[in-house]
Amino acid sequence: MNEPAAGPAEPDRPGRAKPPRRPAVRASAWSVVRAVGIVAALITAYYLLPLDKAEQASDAALLACGLLGVLLVFLWELRAIARSPHPRLKAVEALAATLVLFLVLFAGVYYLLEDASPGSFSEPLTRTDALYFTLTTFTTVGFGDITARSQTGRVLTMLQMTGGLLIVGVAARILSGAIRVGLQRQGRRPPPDS
Repeated sequence: MNEPAAGPAEPDRPGRAKPPRRPAVRASAWSVVRAVGIVAALITAYYLLPLDKAEQASDAALLACGLLGVLLVFLWELRAIARSPHPRLKAVEALAATLVLFLVLFAGVYYLLEDASPGSFSEPLTRTDALYFTLTTFTTVGFGDITARSQTGRVLTMLQMTGGLLIVGVAARILSGAIRVGLQRQGRRPPPDS
């Protein structure tokens, strides 16, 4: 008798073990859920934190501590990427955490600056306005509807622009290196440099 050619797998039958779900799809889904959760938590914290009537000296300390916090989160995430079974997915989470933390930090500082020195911007800033200004500055869209008028506001905006460029350029390159390390630890071959 002739044996049939190998065809599609037989459907699952009772008593037969089901094939495992694709772990990569599950890991991707969880990575997206975690990244969205991180973004939602940071934005929620931004709106809920009591940022009223602070002094300029504490604003500078907040910015310095916040930038140090962004750097520490970034370094922690690099370590997590290198040790992750899915370094590319972990890099997406790391970028979400670091970038949103950076943006929310500057939005908070802009909000505090406007509160401490009214007129620092072309219009009074609510928290949403401060976040909007931060995003338009980061994305280099800069619609011009809100602009920094005071020297302090302009210095902070330039600092945010420089930090944004560093995050986009340098941090992306560093994340790429961490992905390579993570893949090499697993014995997987990283993609060639472009």
